[in-house]
Amino acid sequence: MTRRFDAIVIGAGQAGPPMTARLAASGRTVAIVERKLFGGTCVNVGCTPTKTLVASAYAAHLARRAADYGVTAGPVGVDFASVMARMDRVVDEKRAGLKSWLGGMANCTVVEGHARFTSPHAIEVGGETLEADMVFLDVGARATVPDFPGLDRIRPLTNSSLLELDALPRHLVIVGGSYIGLEFAQVFRRFGAEVTVVEKAPRLVVREDPDVSDAIRDILEADGITVRCGAECIRFARRGDDVEVGVNCQSGEPAVVGSHALLAVGRRPNTDDLGLDAAGVAVDARGYIVVDDDLRTRVPHIWALGDCNGRGAFTHTSYNDYEIVAANLFDGAKRKATDRIPVYALYVDPPLGRVGMTEAEAKAKGHAVRVGKRPMTRVARAIEKGETQGFIKVVVDRDSDAILGAAILGVGGDEAIHGVVEAMAAGVTATAYTRVVAIHPTVSELVPTVFGELSP
Repeated sequence: MTRRFDAIVIGAGQAGPPMTARLAASGRTVAIVERKLFGGTCVNVGCTPTKTLVASAYAAHLARRAADYGVTAGPVGVDFASVMARMDRVVDEKRAGLKSWLGGMANCTVVEGHARFTSPHAIEVGGETLEADMVFLDVGARATVPDFPGLDRIRPLTNSSLLELDALPRHLVIVGGSYIGLEFAQVFRRFGAEVTVVEKAPRLVVREDPDVSDAIRDILEADGITVRCGAECIRFARRGDDVEVGVNCQSGEPAVVGSHALLAVGRRPNTDDLGLDAAGVAVDARGYIVVDDDLRTRVPHIWALGDCNGRGAFTHTSYNDYEIVAANLFDGAKRKATDRIPVYALYVDPPLGRVGMTEAEAKAKGHAVRVGKRPMTRVARAIEKGETQGFIKVVVDRDSDAILGAAILGVGGDEAIHGVVEAMAAGVTATAYTRVVAIHPTVSELVPTVFGELSP
């Protein structure tokens, strides 16, 4: 059986559903195909569940600190089953809402099953063939599971399977000291687990400037998390019911023994079982679909959006991919993926909000820079809230006065960074930013001050 549509969207993540809606609103018939869970990584195993857990962990942490605020509280306990049930409710509501929206959409047909190309214009789903003149791929990514020695002897957790636990790990060993691993590290430590982070690089979140990495490590160690960097020979072994993770650092014990091991060492695109060869769609050495600045593949009627195209690994970049493609198709725009400014956050507590280039990146690209920095111990709002870890840092081009990037590691950093995001998008210079009158007392009010205190 063959069914014909104007467009096919494969994947119901963060770009697929809005793309479907825009196509359907234009009067086109659209089939959206999803093989597993509607909402993709963000709703099911990413932002929604993890930030729900971050909120629960923060509540436990704040309750333990009640005396710091002159508040008397009894012993603080964490009901792990209730925490996970709350997470599941939030996820289920989002997923069900998305599925219901798509199911009731005019001109839209929802197809559940695994899609595979059989030709450039045809895909097969459950024995049925769907054909269309336009195809949009939003197939996402999954956790990378490298071939570490001994890994086949244990049952490692990933960011997905960790969310299915029904009991709190006694000692969680996390291999990978970057964004996903560190968020889970602090969450599970605050729930009461012992946590060790093992990182191959000489420091955590190596993409960040060293001062940011060092401050993040201080924050985590203050929570009681053990950090082992410089782990050049990671290996696994079974020790009774426990898991031994070989670290082999130049200092410290050569191995860590825990009850559970989480792999948080990167992501890989879900492109290896789509039959892309039959469509003529090219992938790079890592499996990401090759696209141009319009997010079009080398096959003109096929686009790739979201994590699978290697142009970003965030919900906001996936949604922006949809905006770019839709604007170019329907509005006559000339938008490009390379026009967007990199923005992201690390949701440890306090969070890190980031925009643009780091100081090291700016220098590597040939900029002569000026840097402004202020610790949160000199931010009134942070002092009043009793949360003074971290700092504000801005990077400015010395010659043009252009804002190149910023990091706000501290209370409200994920929100306060947006002032800099919007200023950079609007082309506001550092000098112009110093003239902004901000609300007191906020974290954001000190950002103009930092731009006025730049040093070579």
